Amino acid sequence: MHESQIGNLLGALSLELSGAQELAAQKAAGLGTSACAALVTLGPYPGMTVGELAKILSLSHSVTVRLVDSLAEAELVARKPGKDRRYVRLRLTSQGAALRHKILAARASVLSGALALLDRDERAELGQLLSIMLTGLTQSREQADHICRFCDEDACPARRCPVECKAISIAGAQ
Repeated sequence: MHESQIGNLLGALSLELSGAQELAAQKAAGLGTSACAALVTLGPYPGMTVGELAKILSLSHSVTVRLVDSLAEAELVARKPGKDRRYVRLRLTSQGAALRHKILAARASVLSGALALLDRDERAELGQLLSIMLTGLTQSREQADHICRFCDEDACPARRCPVECKAISIAGAQ
């Protein structure tokens, strides 16, 4: 198979899986993609600021403020005062945490369906190849956080995540 075809197939697969994950999350939560990503991101990181969330989601600060406003109004996210009046710390409410689990389950269903097309050895090989590619693609802490914005951190804990390990390595080298 030619390199250009391999790249084309990778692009098609990544778009299909991305779209399927987003659609499954939206259906599970009844929310848009950015709101779903915000809930997934905030779960393991209570106390994150609006600014930090904006960077991870690649949204402007004002768009993120409106997103947090809508999530707070829906009682999915709670705000707490930060170290001064300019900073607000965010955390999921119990409703937000429950919805986060629904989003992650819907995402996992899409991905397990795709992986079921491969046998055990092919899945193991794919896992190794994905680790190599993600390690090579990770260039910064900010990018790492963006890459993993929809990830289930229980399924891929930091100590085994190739993206997180690369981000830590980059930070240690600076």
